[in-house]
Amino acid sequence: MPKIDIANLPARTGSGYPGKLADGFEKRSQVALGDPMGLTQFGVNLVRLSPGGMSSLRHWHVQQDEFLVVTEGTLTLVEEGGETTLVPGDCAAFPAGVENGHHVVNTSDAPGAFVVVGTRTETEVGYYSDVDMMVRFDKGSFDFTRRDGSPVEED
Repeated sequence: MPKIDIANLPARTGSGYPGKLADGFEKRSQVALGDPMGLTQFGVNLVRLSPGGMSSLRHWHVQQDEFLVVTEGTLTLVEEGGETTLVPGDCAAFPAGVENGHHVVNTSDAPGAFVVVGTRTETEVGYYSDVDMMVRFDKGSFDFTRRDGSPVEED
């Protein structure tokens, strides 16, 4: 199997969240590791967090499992049960359908990183724990709405 040249893969910074919910994600970058190698059954991403960065808004998935392993720095997992410090080699898993909103934040003064692996499904619904928002994914496009289906305010 060919070695993945991470240094030559494009990094995406920021977020696709609507309006002001996208603010604050300039301290997160993400590199797709599986796509360049042709993986289709699950996604693999390297997420780097600068000090003060966060991986996402706290969320959970209806159909998709998630698994992460920390590769660099000291990070904090924030979930329904509280906060847990993660260091290189520590792992966390989030089974599909479990309403455990989670995200990873970097409260340290040094960079941190983790690899996240997740199931790929043609459609998906995710819910956000701290804001009135859900996301529907359908064959490549994301649609963010409030939980009742009404539009999310853009300001």
